[in-house]
Amino acid sequence: MAEVTPTKQRKTSTQPTLGFGVPATSDPHHFKVTIPKGNGGKIQISEYLGLQAQSDEFAVIDRVLLARPRWTKIRSEVQRTFNARLKAHSVKPSSWKVGDNMVDRLLGKELCVLAWAVEDMDMDMDKIPVAVRNWLALRPEERWWLFGMTAMSTGGMKDGTKGWRLALKHALGDVAQSDLLKPRSRKIVANKYQDPSLPMLDLFGDETL
Repeated sequence: MAEVTPTKQRKTSTQPTLGFGVPATSDPHHFKVTIPKGNGGKIQISEYLGLQAQSDEFAVIDRVLLARPRWTKIRSEVQRTFNARLKAHSVKPSSWKVGDNMVDRLLGKELCVLAWAVEDMDMDMDKIPVAVRNWLALRPEERWWLFGMTAMSTGGMKDGTKGWRLALKHALGDVAQSDLLKPRSRKIVANKYQDPSLPMLDLFGDETL
């Protein structure tokens, strides 16, 4: 009788998603990054509240318009960072494309924080890489907190020159502090399924904002 060999363990199926980690469910809360075809067109980031919206009138909030050169300065690092988070949770990665790009609600909040920091046309282009590095040094929950504080009073398309929006520009773009350029150490529980080269981040954790 032939020896019976154990069957190979099947890979855990991932939840179906659209774009950068948006659940493929009916009307989910998410963000949309709209990239026009023309090189001169601005990139728009909007928040879609989905089933959480209290009415159709407030179902979509336009958060920021970003000039193409400024978007070009941040898009690659943002895509790399988001995909590392998604892969760590066995969610398929994505890439920016012309047209509408769907982004997970938490990742979208983090993207808004960076976009708000670099949106001001008076900000020197050389400072954008500094803002990106300082943004990378923040924990996801810190980015969520910054989004929540900013969105409460200055989270609209035309609020870029006041309040928290202006504060983000200076906080992230003015100084490349050495302690911000190094990721903070975090105590994590050993997980044999976790790639040790990737950070342990809280993409699908409970949101406190």
